[in-house]
Amino acid sequence: MTALLLGMTGCGSDAGAAVRPADTPVPKVAEQTAKSALAGLIVLPRSFGADPKHTTGPFSTESYIANFSADPALDRALLLNSGFVEGYRASRLSPDKKKRYVVELFKAATPAKAKILQDGFWRQEPRNHPFRVPGALSNAHAAYDAGTEKNEAIAEASIVVGSLVALLSVRQSAPLGTSVRPDTALITDLAERQRARLTSNSS
Repeated sequence: MTALLLGMTGCGSDAGAAVRPADTPVPKVAEQTAKSALAGLIVLPRSFGADPKHTTGPFSTESYIANFSADPALDRALLLNSGFVEGYRASRLSPDKKKRYVVELFKAATPAKAKILQDGFWRQEPRNHPFRVPGALSNAHAAYDAGTEKNEAIAEASIVVGSLVALLSVRQSAPLGTSVRPDTALITDLAERQRARLTSNSS
């Protein structure tokens, strides 16, 4: 799909060159994307690096539904009912490329609606293995992933501070026959630091 889009973009540029003045600058997509104030609120693992295969940046209701939602109809309803204002997503990889960390921030219309949004997202999947993360919902489990045909371990947490909802996850996979355990220590540390960052900002 990316190659197809790139090919289409190239054709469009060549076709437009015949009618566009040579000195007219062509704006870049990155320059057209408005910067989000939420970017400065994101807490990331210290040793993790860029994740070239996954998006980092702001998102709207439509872009979230198109790119990240596992249940578009439900997520659209949740975002609309929360008075969703803006969101931001960041993805990072561990140095050995075996762990992927993702954090998403959602800004709702009010603190009460943020709590409803958090609850709606959290209840979308069975989460029956909580562990202790102060001030957060948490869950950790390992299971077979039919899509990748590997064992996958996921540790995740959800936080609400004011009108902001933060969803955090650390995922790692291993070949069949190899055990893999959720990194609850890492997600606990990140959740605590993320909550502190959001609390400090709201005060």
